[in-house]
Amino acid sequence: MRVLCVAEKPSIAKSITQILSGGQFNSRPTGNKYIRNYDFDYPQTRAQYTVTSVSGHLTSHDFPQTHRKWDSCDPLTLFDIPVETFVSSDRKDIERNLKQEARRADLLMIWTDCDREGEHIGSEVKRVCRGVKPNIIVKRARFSAIIAQQIHNAAQHPVELDQAQADAVEARIILDLRIGAAFTRMQTKTLQDSIAQVDKGIVSYGPCQFPTLGFVVQRWLQVKNFVSEAFWYIYLSLSRPSSSQGGNVETEFKWRRTHLFDHDVAAVIYEHVISNPLARVTKVVEKNTKKWKPLPLTTVELQKAGSRFLKLAPKTVLDVAEKLYNQGFLSYPRTETDQFDPQFDLMTLIQKQTVDPAWGAFAQNLQQGGFNRPRQGKNNDKAHPPIHPTAHAGGLTGNEKKVYEFVTRRFLACCSKDAEGSMTTVDVTCGGEEFFATGLVVYQRNYLDVYPYDKWTGNRVPDFAEGEEFQPSVCELREGHTTSPKYLTEADLVTLMDKNGIGTDATIAQHIETVITREYVYEEYEGATKYLVPSTLGVGLIEGYNEMGLEKSVSKPQLRRETERNMVQVCNGTKTKNNMLDEGIDQYRAMFVVARAQFGRVTASVRRYFAGAAGAAGGGGGGGGGAGGGHDGGAGGGRGRGNGRGGRGGRGGGTGRGAGGGGGPPSGRGAPPSRGGGPAPAQRPPSPDFFDPDEEDDFNPQPPPPPPIQRAAPPPPPVRQRPPPEPVPTRQAAPPVRPPPPPNHETGSPDEDVRCKCNAPAVQRTVTKESETKGKKFWTCESRGCTFFAWVDGPAAPPPRSIPAKRSYSEVSAPRNL
Repeated sequence: MRVLCVAEKPSIAKSITQILSGGQFNSRPTGNKYIRNYDFDYPQTRAQYTVTSVSGHLTSHDFPQTHRKWDSCDPLTLFDIPVETFVSSDRKDIERNLKQEARRADLLMIWTDCDREGEHIGSEVKRVCRGVKPNIIVKRARFSAIIAQQIHNAAQHPVELDQAQADAVEARIILDLRIGAAFTRMQTKTLQDSIAQVDKGIVSYGPCQFPTLGFVVQRWLQVKNFVSEAFWYIYLSLSRPSSSQGGNVETEFKWRRTHLFDHDVAAVIYEHVISNPLARVTKVVEKNTKKWKPLPLTTVELQKAGSRFLKLAPKTVLDVAEKLYNQGFLSYPRTETDQFDPQFDLMTLIQKQTVDPAWGAFAQNLQQGGFNRPRQGKNNDKAHPPIHPTAHAGGLTGNEKKVYEFVTRRFLACCSKDAEGSMTTVDVTCGGEEFFATGLVVYQRNYLDVYPYDKWTGNRVPDFAEGEEFQPSVCELREGHTTSPKYLTEADLVTLMDKNGIGTDATIAQHIETVITREYVYEEYEGATKYLVPSTLGVGLIEGYNEMGLEKSVSKPQLRRETERNMVQVCNGTKTKNNMLDEGIDQYRAMFVVARAQFGRVTASVRRYFAGAAGAAGGGGGGGGGAGGGHDGGAGGGRGRGNGRGGRGGRGGGTGRGAGGGGGPPSGRGAPPSRGGGPAPAQRPPSPDFFDPDEEDDFNPQPPPPPPIQRAAPPPPPVRQRPPPEPVPTRQAAPPVRPPPPPNHETGSPDEDVRCKCNAPAVQRTVTKESETKGKKFWTCESRGCTFFAWVDGPAAPPPRSIPAKRSYSEVSAPRNL
């Protein structure tokens, strides 16, 4: 029997060949310089094998020639006209090789990656091969790692190709082509005709791209509109010797109320507290506690951890992980599974790590009694195990070393025990208010010894006994301020996208890359932390769509979440491909009709934000930046030509990235950085727009032809900087506040001129809280612009210091009766 094996990438084809042939094979060239055919005998199945590959998706999708030009039709018609499927000219050599080899084969075995995209690529290969040999038997090899045991098992026990998963991907490809083409043509032409800054830039739309941008804009608006509020809290602490730590230890007791936003109420409560100087210990609880070890690693968690701990972009993390997978060092890096099968051989994988100088001793300890079964998560995609190391890799450098080390340490931590410690909580009451202090002692670090990405530390509290009374060393009313939220990090964005069903675990990173390369979002650094900030155009677009008041806005996640849910139903067999297409097209067609009718809101919003950016920068820059004419602006990595699963590179010139001319960075938080600078000459891409299935969400937009106007060379692009953050006082920065003693007003006349520290007439209020002082009157600042407080019937006292020092109870001769 002759078996034709087709892998997804040339590197996988070579690895499979080396394993199955034992290194004994013949190599033949094909019409593609990156792809070779490998021939060998495989005695285990008594068959002659030929192993070859494709290079990502084999086919492309586009509209008929009559509808490919931007001015050829009403964009609304793109929701209904037929979509053509074809092998593009740059992949004809791959198609020819498959046909030639299929004619000589009895069995076609698909070796693409075992996920939805892999099933779809397998269906493309099946269609081509059966086109020349209709009776060829088609099987699929299932594997999760490029290691001998799994590859031999896959070759000897092939299964059926999952056509339902292939249909789900096909439906998504067609939907994204129709939606992206219709909205991109409509909004690009409308904005180009209305706003000079857009000029010749392509304003692309994608059903995953815009919800992703929407998350970034939403956080930017939260930061921009944030107004800090003052709050007050009682700070209570005790300094006393500690038998376990030696010397004096200051223990802070946190207020159970946390803090109050009403200064008057806080001041009254504080006054009551200092009138009762003794604190009493009401409860001391000491209990064992644990810090749970991490769950087995999924793709989403790998992206988040890579961004947070390794300071790598999610797209970079996945590209590196895929490279390590191709080299046989990691398991398949695209998985939603966070639980190991009970029969999974963990000890063999641990044994392979015992030789490592950094964590080898920890691995040996696991073999000698430190092992504990990994935690069971809630997700199992039934296709791949959690990401784990499949072999020891000692010679890695750079990002490959970082990613491999993280995955390995995570795996070993999963196989270790939870960290163990003791938590002590001391509850006290002082002046009728409740306070508490906590202390932590770590007894067994366990998994923490190999997993430095988790921190678990604490402070001991001195010994306290229930019923004990003491005078606090410090009791102060302090002021703090709420702090602004931060801009989104990539890890934050990955979390939001995963939670809202935008993209899949394998495509989330690509969508983030897309909004960055298309200059809807910029990367800004604060120290080593990278934040995502929307461009002026990005904010204007999202705000404009939001102003339409659509029930399911095209800039919100609901529509895309429904598409992802429909894909799952198609994969499960509860919905057909045609059902999914009909529902999706009807939904987005209705949204398109409304959006086009109200697109003036988007135009006005974009114009408003461009004007704001120009004003903030002291003169604005032009537009012209665009996504380019290519697939995702040429973002590489993924299932493209020899580069894995990303885009296939730019297909045509597009408009470039926009060129300079703008002023400096916007001042303050009022305007985000604008996209592009001065106008740049546009170029018409040589190829028509069509959808590349290597790119979920996007297609190749061909811009309308530029008018015959000669333009000067554009100036250099403006330097983009993150606007300086507004100073926000922190809780620790504010000085402690002790309510001042009351002024001398012995007569108690209501006409007496009592003034606060603002030198304004004070206002008289009454305590309403249930306490001993209920009904008592006091003076306070009417505008709450200062911390002035005084009882109406209080005694005379000297004026307070402007910044009171820490005050202990020993400074108070006797408590006052309230």
